[in-house]
Amino acid sequence: MGIPVPPAGTGAASAARPGAPDPFQAVAEQFAGLVEGHVLDLPLPGSGRTGERFGALRALGRQELSVARLAEGHVDAVAILDELDGCAANPGERWGVWAAHAPGPELHADSDGTGWRLRGVKQYCSGARICTHALVTAETGQGRRLFAVRLADRGVTPVPDSWQALGMVGSDTLDVTFHDVPAEPIGQVEGYVQRAGFQHGGVGVAACWLGGAQAVADTLLDAAGRHPLNGHAAAHLGQADSLLHAAETVLDRAAREIDEDPLDRSSTGRVRSLRVRAFVEKVCTEVLQHVGRATGAGPLCRNAAHARAVADLTVYLRQHHAERSDAELGTLLARGEGAA
Repeated sequence: MGIPVPPAGTGAASAARPGAPDPFQAVAEQFAGLVEGHVLDLPLPGSGRTGERFGALRALGRQELSVARLAEGHVDAVAILDELDGCAANPGERWGVWAAHAPGPELHADSDGTGWRLRGVKQYCSGARICTHALVTAETGQGRRLFAVRLADRGVTPVPDSWQALGMVGSDTLDVTFHDVPAEPIGQVEGYVQRAGFQHGGVGVAACWLGGAQAVADTLLDAAGRHPLNGHAAAHLGQADSLLHAAETVLDRAAREIDEDPLDRSSTGRVRSLRVRAFVEKVCTEVLQHVGRATGAGPLCRNAAHARAVADLTVYLRQHHAERSDAELGTLLARGEGAA
């Protein structure tokens, strides 16, 4: 099954065509199939079925992290639209959330009184040539704001070669230039980060990471099924399993807490998100180490799926802000917010 391809020159989706690099094309087709098959019609965060939502994202991460990255963006966009605007994505639309604010060029939004236009560069846009629509954060004179954009507009141009990493190459994460592109504001200024769902979505990303770590650990588990492990390898397998089980338990608890307080009236959402992401990132990092030490270079050199899973997870985990997030968590705890 191929994804719908507009005529050449009709915007970001025009580059998703036969002849694109295999990882990109394969991921594009899988993502489109998930959307068109309604597989990504997941329960909304706080709906009483958040555990089911996180479980689906984790399962996608275990299958293919680049696909999971696009799927997570799509389902997050659907949740954001519901939370901020009360609307829904149309059937067949493939949405992304482009909200990175890294050092470098920026995206600006201006209004002439009749509508908003986007100008500038947005960095780290996953699905740049695959998505049909995106929710994009941009700077305005009043502060940062979220906008909905139709990516078939001629002013939307992915920047070639702006992703040099081997990991997550299939996610089609490129910088995108916007040339006077019409955009629809979603929510109020700073509404994207101030809503309760921002924290819930952060936990969803961690679910994808965990699925990726499970895929890496599967290589060691498969090896154990083919021949007896030596004592050291068996110890690494036991450690990896314990870590992954603990992370699943943490995600399950987070899902229950979100369902109990979907609007975050207790103001514990930020602490929860920081805790979960920090712990899951630590688990994933340690699983990478355990599996690598137990299996050596063989799977990395001779098993393409394993090598890709390791590279993808290594890059995807860097979406975590590491010590900066740990420092924020410690500061919140010192103020008495969400103390254990």
